[in-house]
Amino acid sequence: MMAEKTILSNRKAYHDYEVLRTIDAGIVLTGTEIKSIRSGRVNIREAYGRIEDRELWLVGAHISPYAAAGEYFQHEPYRRRKLLVHKSEIIELRRALSERGLTLVPLRLYFNDGFVKVELGVARGRKNYDKRQVIAKRDADRRIQQATRQAVTSSRDR
Repeated sequence: MMAEKTILSNRKAYHDYEVLRTIDAGIVLTGTEIKSIRSGRVNIREAYGRIEDRELWLVGAHISPYAAAGEYFQHEPYRRRKLLVHKSEIIELRRALSERGLTLVPLRLYFNDGFVKVELGVARGRKNYDKRQVIAKRDADRRIQQATRQAVTSSRDR
């Protein structure tokens, strides 16, 4: 059994959204898309998940064309990609997303046992003042950790 290997992480999503819960899904891809992903030519920053006709789709993800493939075999870089999840998970997601202000955001893309998976987050958008508060709290926590670390090392040196 192979370990998970992260291809790319959407760090901006954690800045712009408050992630309430996560879900993992497989992606239906073509051969040239897999090759482009393996070479790291993918972007999910502007992507989002959407439920249509009882199916889950990844919309807005950009997978660059694979340079070594001929024109006939190329894929559309911004095409919608079907996500593979259980029917019960789609029902749960539909219920969660019906709440006002929630959206489905891709958080990271990773390999698991040779398959490409995407981790999606049910998230609520943050306002600018919320973002500032989160940054201020993170900085304060970092300062507290540094101060306690310095206090511990200085007490050992005595």
